[in-house]
Amino acid sequence: MSGLLDLLNSDIGKQMISGLSNQTGQSESKTANVLSMGLPVLMGAMKKNASSNDGAQGLMSALSNKHDGSILNNLGGLFQNGVDDTVLSDGAGILNHVLGGKQSQVEQTIGAKSGVDSGSVSEILKVAAPILMGVLGQQKRANNVSDSNGISSLLGSMLGGQPQENQSLIMSLIDSDGDGSVLDDVADIVLGSGKKKGGLGSLIGGFFGK
Repeated sequence: MSGLLDLLNSDIGKQMISGLSNQTGQSESKTANVLSMGLPVLMGAMKKNASSNDGAQGLMSALSNKHDGSILNNLGGLFQNGVDDTVLSDGAGILNHVLGGKQSQVEQTIGAKSGVDSGSVSEILKVAAPILMGVLGQQKRANNVSDSNGISSLLGSMLGGQPQENQSLIMSLIDSDGDGSVLDDVADIVLGSGKKKGGLGSLIGGFFGK
């Protein structure tokens, strides 16, 4: 199972970075930085949501139907003439479901850390979310995942693909302050701001050799 950083360094990841760079007018380096911070945040939030039976079943249903991996069949076409509004709308729905009222805070924090305006961060995440769901759908099918334990393991495997230093940070994202909300800790832990030291933001350069 490839982790998120492996994903970004794969052909799919390179197509995402190039396509989103063209879509938003941001450099590939900055686009990669946004994805490197944003995808673990989304995955960590999904894992938190999937810890409940209802959340796991909802995710399983989405991955079996709408997000079965077919979006990955023609990423070049997806970006060729600008991303279709239906994809952006789908991505907006995913972000709203996963991030809820914290979406704006997450986008602004990632923007501040990456030097990208929050509007471009939002657009990048709206396109990346359906692609990430497609990757999960593809992996679900390949690994014959059929229950809530399996989907939780799948998400954990993707997060577990982080380097050891990042893995501890991502795992601590899962409600580190015990208040029941994974997203209250996003800025502090994943992005390396506030009361927690370190974070993915400080490690991005090494991922892409920038």
